[in-house]
Amino acid sequence: MIMVAFRHGLRVSELVALRWDQVDLEAGRLQVIRSKGSDDSVQPLSGVEIRALRRVKREQEAGSRYVFLTERGAPFTPNGFFKTLSRAAESIGMGDVHPHLLRHACGFRLVNQGVDTRTLAAYLGHRQIANTARYTKTDARRFDGFWQD
Repeated sequence: MIMVAFRHGLRVSELVALRWDQVDLEAGRLQVIRSKGSDDSVQPLSGVEIRALRRVKREQEAGSRYVFLTERGAPFTPNGFFKTLSRAAESIGMGDVHPHLLRHACGFRLVNQGVDTRTLAAYLGHRQIANTARYTKTDARRFDGFWQD
């Protein structure tokens, strides 16, 4: 769940609502249905994601509608994912972690890899480019090597 939320910049509501009919494991595509009036998109799945999602599907009861289920077989709630993420963060010594940080981390990672603002806006579903501006603060190391004396 954490990897999918991070790599696709999902809001927690989008993550817990993710259904198998949005996932095409053969084509390696994920239909991202955005909330809050954002634009939907179809995004590529990496090999690591495809393998992880196949494992999730194999371990679920056949015919499950939602991708991510609790141990009791019910879809996760936003609060349930928050608790899961918090426990995972605490296990590696991180505190004060919440699901929306994964969306922000996605934006910062992509902009620091050189993804342009318009492409990032489309990826995150932003209709207003101004909403993407918060991610454009880059890592200062990107400036290293601009000038050679």
